[in-house]
Amino acid sequence: MRKYDDIEMALLNDFQHDFPLTQRPFRALGEQLGISEDAVLRHLAHLSEEGVISRVGPVFSPGSIGASTLAALAASPTKLESLAQWLNGLPEINHNYQREHRYNLWFVATAPDAARLNGTLENIAEHAACSMLTLPLLESFHIDLGFDLAGKPRRHRAQSGGARVQLSAAQSAIVAALQSGIPLQAEPFAAIAQRLNITPDEVLAQIAHWHGQGVVKRFGVVVRHHELGYRENAMAVWDVPDEAASAIGKIAARQTGVTLCYRRARQMPDWPYNLYCMVHGTARATVQAQVAALARESGLADFPARVLFSNRRFKQYGARYVFEEHHGRN
Repeated sequence: MRKYDDIEMALLNDFQHDFPLTQRPFRALGEQLGISEDAVLRHLAHLSEEGVISRVGPVFSPGSIGASTLAALAASPTKLESLAQWLNGLPEINHNYQREHRYNLWFVATAPDAARLNGTLENIAEHAACSMLTLPLLESFHIDLGFDLAGKPRRHRAQSGGARVQLSAAQSAIVAALQSGIPLQAEPFAAIAQRLNITPDEVLAQIAHWHGQGVVKRFGVVVRHHELGYRENAMAVWDVPDEAASAIGKIAARQTGVTLCYRRARQMPDWPYNLYCMVHGTARATVQAQVAALARESGLADFPARVLFSNRRFKQYGARYVFEEHHGRN
């Protein structure tokens, strides 16, 4: 990982949240950083080209729009590579990782609605012809609220579940325009509005409304942790009594190193685990120590657990909630 200068680090770390939702957001960023609008755009374009920025835009709350689930396949070693590449070709798959377990291929599937999601999962199960887990989200405690790069104690942001909304055709068009990120140009919301034949104020008002509802979890710079040197990640899971999972999950979400924390459905008998924490770090030993510490501090140490390190990242993109056949843009 190369060393980033102060401006680059501020753009990467400080504006994952609190991004200015104004007609000229990059000028507002420049005013805060003491540089020009053009300089902000150049920096962001360069960081995007390097792959350390996935996009600048919204992170939608899981379950608020569309339908999604975590799933896993027990792929044979001889078929894992080809199966992973096949999954990568499905537009519904936005994350796809190999992990250290019999269930070795873990992916997130997202679709506009439950019917399409279920159809996608049925297609995957038929094509893969191996054991499969489907693990829908039940409760979120800390999901995609940013990735701290400064090594400071994280400010825990209170979470409430995003409202479940049924999108109108006009709202679906806005989601389609935003889900890959806003254009890196002086007036990005004007460019989006022009494509949709609405006004920039309508675009901004809709984003602000969704943010207030919790439908948009955050709006800002979305970084790619692997490219920033955080190459070790572990999915730690515990089998916690359902009646205790919520209270414990809220404590676990506040622990150092935890980037995601949520409760998912079990799938017996193969998968009894219901509480998940993701931990990212620059070294495996560091991640192992953080998992051990969060278990101690959260009261999880006595519950059955597994820690699944990632071996390989096959795909990592923002979720697609609206596809091309719906609104002409993916």
